[in-house]
Amino acid sequence: MLVVSDTSPISNLHVIGQLHLLHHLFGSIILPPAVISELSKLTDFGYDISAIENAPWISVQSATDGLAVSRLSKQLDPGESEAIILAQELGAAFLLIDERRGWKIANAMGIKTIGVLGVLLKAKSEGLIPVISPILHDLESIAGFWMSESLRKEVLSQAEE
Repeated sequence: MLVVSDTSPISNLHVIGQLHLLHHLFGSIILPPAVISELSKLTDFGYDISAIENAPWISVQSATDGLAVSRLSKQLDPGESEAIILAQELGAAFLLIDERRGWKIANAMGIKTIGVLGVLLKAKSEGLIPVISPILHDLESIAGFWMSESLRKEVLSQAEE
């Protein structure tokens, strides 16, 4: 299954020690160079990203349509722009993306998306994690991931927690 990721799902799961979920759920992940560049900023906050850089199931690939990436970059950041165009070019099964604006644009382009919360729900449904609640806590308190209280309740409800 071809899966492309933007920065947020990879970085948030890495920071809370749950990056392995992506490998178990999707097999391999493709990151565009702009996402690698954005991930490298984690080192400024003391995070070691060698697990991402050296994971044999994570590969780096550029989008070929630089003009499309450039056009999209007027609305989104470089990682989102390149991830969306790469997912479209590859016909990816999923684009991992959390940012609402990028998610809306990707969906409008016919790209199937899933965010970190969807990943957690999928991981629970497949028996990879027993409960989501402590992981949501880690996302918020360690990774600084923001979600509304209504979204938190919805995710916990879907997880039957």
